[in-house]
Amino acid sequence: MPSLLLCPDAFLSPLEIEDAVTRALAEDLGRAGDITSIATVPEGTRGRAVVAARKGGRIAGLPLVEAAFRKLAPEMEIKAHARDGDTVAAKTALITVQGPARAMLASERTALNFVGHLSGIATATAEFVRRVSHTKTRVTCTRKTIPGLRALQKYAIRCGGGFNHRFGLDDAVLIKDNHVAVAGGIRPVLERARGAVGHLVKIEIEVDSLEQLKEVLDCGLADVVLLDNFDVPRMRDAVKMVAGKLVIEASGGITLDTVAQIAETGVDYVSSGALTHSSINLDIGLDIEM
Repeated sequence: MPSLLLCPDAFLSPLEIEDAVTRALAEDLGRAGDITSIATVPEGTRGRAVVAARKGGRIAGLPLVEAAFRKLAPEMEIKAHARDGDTVAAKTALITVQGPARAMLASERTALNFVGHLSGIATATAEFVRRVSHTKTRVTCTRKTIPGLRALQKYAIRCGGGFNHRFGLDDAVLIKDNHVAVAGGIRPVLERARGAVGHLVKIEIEVDSLEQLKEVLDCGLADVVLLDNFDVPRMRDAVKMVAGKLVIEASGGITLDTVAQIAETGVDYVSSGALTHSSINLDIGLDIEM
């Protein structure tokens, strides 16, 4: 069932779903469980509920909703009306749940926390993507994620039509200004990186000036260059200098108001940490229908 709820254009490991839901429920249930539902809802009571979007947006996180309900009641009946990656209007039913009422109430907040947060990321990403759709530029995330939720948040980026940057420090080389400072300059840091990594590992280097960009191009050792906090005129100059020799990523304070203008300079990627650390929760609720 979870595979039917996943976005068709993105992968999320069932192990990540299981781990995240287990940790979240353990945090919420504590040592004594949902004492409110135990005290007020007779054992054996069954209920029916609808999880619905109260505001329009792009959906992400429905497999975690299902997992949260089924973790406490494996027999819970779940009917999907949408799947991750769908764009829905306000008042759209996403999932109908039927089963033990106590378990439904105990897992409600965990389920809604996940789907609201991840759908907020997917919705923000979708709007970024829409604003650059007339260009070749792709929207990507960063490592500015909530500890423990990186895989989920990066999955939500994909649900929104964006692309993923590296997942961690171990899957690509990204040389930043502090690496350059410690290594003694752009050429030394690139030479050390190229000499140390395998042939399948990409090397990206951050620059904050056109002079640094020229050094990178002269070395011929990088695969990707990150233009850090360049204004639009300098970005245009940088694209001309690179002339297709490197993949170009633009980063630093990119907003909905500026992303289209930045994309129009010809950069290949725009990356935004705000997509994962500052997106507004999408209002999604659960209503019991006994």
